[in-house]
Amino acid sequence: MKRLVLLLFAFALSAATAMADQWIRVNQLGYLPADKKVAVFISTEESIGGVFSVYDASTKKPVYTSFASRAEDAAKWGMKSAFRLDFSNLSKKGGYYVVFNGAKSEVFKISPDVYEGLADYLLEYLRQQRCGYNPYNDTLCHQHDGYIVDHPTRSGERIDVTGGWHDATDYLQYLTTSATTTYHLMFAYMQQKDKSMFKDLYDAMGRKGANGIPDILDEARWGLDWMMKMNPEDRVMFNQIADDRDHAGFRVPYRDSVDYGWGPGMGRPVYFVTGKPQGLGKWINRTTGVSSTAGKFSSTFALGARLFEKIDPQFARTMMVKAMQAYDFAVEEPGNTQTACLVSPYFYEEDSYVDDIELAAATMYDAYKSDEWLKRADYWGELEPVSPWMELGRGRHYQFYPFINLGHYYLASSPDSIVAAKYQAFMKQGLTDLKERAAGDPFMNGIPYIWCSNNLASAAITQARLYNQVTGDTSFVEMEAALRDWLLGCNPWGTTMIVGYPAGGSDVPLWPHSSYTVVSGDLTYGGLVDGPVYRTVFEERAGGSLTKDDEYAVFNAGIAVYHDDIGDYASNEPTMDGTAGLAYYFATMESLGMEQSSLEVEKDNYGAIVRIEPEKKNIYLVFTADSMFQGGEKILKTLKKERIKGSFFLTGNCLRMDEHRNLINDIIKAGHYVGGHSNGHLLYCAWENRDSMLVSRDELVNDLRQNARELEHFDVTVDESRWYLPPYEYYNQECVNIIENMGYKVLNYTPGTATPADYTTPSMKNYQSSQKLIDRLYTYEKAVGLKGAVILIHPGVDESRTDRLYNRLGEIIQYLKRRGYSFKSLKDVE
Repeated sequence: MKRLVLLLFAFALSAATAMADQWIRVNQLGYLPADKKVAVFISTEESIGGVFSVYDASTKKPVYTSFASRAEDAAKWGMKSAFRLDFSNLSKKGGYYVVFNGAKSEVFKISPDVYEGLADYLLEYLRQQRCGYNPYNDTLCHQHDGYIVDHPTRSGERIDVTGGWHDATDYLQYLTTSATTTYHLMFAYMQQKDKSMFKDLYDAMGRKGANGIPDILDEARWGLDWMMKMNPEDRVMFNQIADDRDHAGFRVPYRDSVDYGWGPGMGRPVYFVTGKPQGLGKWINRTTGVSSTAGKFSSTFALGARLFEKIDPQFARTMMVKAMQAYDFAVEEPGNTQTACLVSPYFYEEDSYVDDIELAAATMYDAYKSDEWLKRADYWGELEPVSPWMELGRGRHYQFYPFINLGHYYLASSPDSIVAAKYQAFMKQGLTDLKERAAGDPFMNGIPYIWCSNNLASAAITQARLYNQVTGDTSFVEMEAALRDWLLGCNPWGTTMIVGYPAGGSDVPLWPHSSYTVVSGDLTYGGLVDGPVYRTVFEERAGGSLTKDDEYAVFNAGIAVYHDDIGDYASNEPTMDGTAGLAYYFATMESLGMEQSSLEVEKDNYGAIVRIEPEKKNIYLVFTADSMFQGGEKILKTLKKERIKGSFFLTGNCLRMDEHRNLINDIIKAGHYVGGHSNGHLLYCAWENRDSMLVSRDELVNDLRQNARELEHFDVTVDESRWYLPPYEYYNQECVNIIENMGYKVLNYTPGTATPADYTTPSMKNYQSSQKLIDRLYTYEKAVGLKGAVILIHPGVDESRTDRLYNRLGEIIQYLKRRGYSFKSLKDVE
C-alpha cells in the first residue's frame, strides 16, 4: 500500500510539471512479448523523476506503471534531462503508448509478428542496386565494364565484369563491400532453422514471380556470379570497378555517361589486385598485401559452395575450388587491400586483414569440422581478439572492416571447449567495451559516430545476439535491445534508419541521398542509411550540403548529427553492406517471434491474416455489414440449424441504425463473434493506386475508436473485439500497421474463395451469379484446399440483386462438412 501511494503521488507530481520540449522515443515497429522493452524520455529542460505509465492505445486506459530511471549523460545529446522507462514486464499483446512527465510516445504494438518479413524487405534495396540488369528500372546499365588498370601486362584489356551491385548512391562497385554483403545474406539464411520465413516472390533476375528459390538466395547468387567474374582465374583478382570520377551528380544508372577515357558511358576501369599501394593519380592508398580481398573471396565462395551444393552442384564445386585457391593466395601475400581514388583522398581505408583470413578458415571449419581448419582459424583469430573499433571506440572510414568478425562466432561454437571458451571471451570483451562506453547514455549507445555508424550498430547487435546464442549469457541483452531500437526509432531524432520503413511509421527516412529520389521521386525502400556522424565529421565532409531547414535542429545539438535531407551524404545515404548486415539479425528476431506465438497464420502481401491455423481443417465464416443487413436473420437461422458459430464485422453506421438493433443483439446473444468494420465505412486507399492513402493516420485511428465506441453500446468491449476487418476489404501495408499498432489483428477473406463478389449486381460488368460463386469456391477447395480459410459472405446486398448468396449458405456449409471441414468462430481463436 505504501508503494502504491508513492507511485500515485509521484505520477501526479510528474504530470503537473509537464513541459513542451520533451519527447518519448520508442521502437516504432514494436516489441516481441518477451523482449527487453525500454522507452527513452529526453527534455531540453530539467525534469524530475517519478513514474511513467503505459496506456492501451484503443481504450486509453493505463495498463502498466513503474518508476523512471534517470540517465546521467543527457548532455551527450544536447539535453538537460533524460530517463529510461523500462516496461519489460508488460508482455500482453496489444497496442500501447507511454506517458511520462506530460510527454506521450508514438503508438506501438507488442506482438510476436513485429519483425515478420523485415529480413526480406531489406532485399528491396539490393534489387534496386543491381548493376548490369536492374529490375527496378527494367533496364540495362554499365554494359561495357570494364577495362583492366594497374596490371603489369594486361592494362587496357577489356573483360566482362558486368553484374553485382552499385555500392551506394554512387555507382562504384567494390569487392570489399560486395563480398561482405553476399556473405551476410547467406549467413542469415544458414543460421535459421525454420527457413519458411524467407519468401520466394521474385525470380533470379529480381523480377516479380517465384522461381522455386528463396529471394535471399537469388540475391546472394547475384553477388556470387559477379564475384566469379572478379576472380576469373587463380591469383587473378579485381577489387574495384570505377573510381571517384563517378561522383558526377545525381543520375539514374542507365544514363551514366561518365567518361573514364573510353568514351562517355563506354566502359569503366577495373582495378587489379596488386598487393601494393594503388592510385591512378595524385592520391595513393596504403595497400600492403592481398589478404583482405583474397580472404573475402575465400570465405564467401566457401559458404556459397556449401549453400548451393544441392541447388547447383557444378557451381558449388567451382566455388569451392576458388575458395581454396583464394585462401592460399591470402596467406601467401598477407596484408590489406584498400580501394583506390583519383579525384580526392577519400577511400575505404581497410587496415585489417587477419579477420578475413580467419573467417575463410572458420567457414571451412564449420563446413568440414576439420582439425586442420580449426587450427588455421584459431591462429589468425588470436591475432585480433577484439574488433578494433569496438576496443578503441574510433576508426577511419571502413578502417576496421568487416565491422563484425563472424569467424569468432564459428570458433565460439566449436565443440572444442577450450577454443570455444577463448572465442566466447573475445566476443564478450568487445561487447563489454561497448557497454562501458555506453554508461550514462540514455540510449545505451557506445558506438563511435564515424561515417556509417549504423553499420556499427548492426554489427554490435549481431554480435550480441550470437554471443547470447552460444553462451546463454544475458549481460548484454539490454544493450542489444537499445541498439536495435536505436535503428528503429528510439534515438534522439525519433526516426527509423531504414528508408520508408515501417509503412505508416511516425518518422522514417523519406529524403535519402539517392538519385532515385532526385530523378524519379522514389525511395530506396529497405536501405539502411549511414546514420548519425560526429558534428566535426559532418562539417568537414558534408558541411553546407543541406537542401532545406534542419527539421531535427533541436536534436542536433549533441555529439552527433543526423539529417533526413537529400543533400546529406554523410548521414543519410543508404549502403548495401549495412543493409545486408541486418538480414541475420532481423531474421533471428522473426524466428524468436515465431517461437513466442501460439497461433500460426498466413498473411497476404499487405499484412492481413487470410488463413488461421492453415494445417487444421477449420473454416471461419465471416459476415461484413454496413447499412444493408437484410440477410442477417436468414444467416442466424442457418448458423443455428447447422450448430456453428460465425463472425460478424459491423460498421458504426450499421451499429447506429435502429432497424438493426434487435438483430445485432440476437447475434451477440447467440454467441457469435462481433468486431469492427470501420465507423463510417471509409475507403482507406485509392482503387487506382493502392499505395496512396485517402485518410490520414489520425483519421484512421479516430475511425477505429468511434467504431469501438459503437460496439461498446452493445456491451462488446475492445478486448472482446480485437479482430478487425477493414472496410471494402481493401487496405495497404500502411493501413495494417496503423491498425495493428492500436492493438487489433487485421483479417481478410482468403484470396481465391470468390464469395466476396456476392455484392455484384446484374448491371455490373463483373457480375457473378451465386451458382458461379459456389462453383468457383468448390473448385478452389479441390485445387488448393480451405484449411484455415476465411470465407466472407455479405449479409446485405443491393435490392437489385435477387440471387443472394446468403440464401444458399446452408448448402455451402453442408457440402464443406461432407468434405471433412469444421467451422469455427473467431471467439475460438486467441
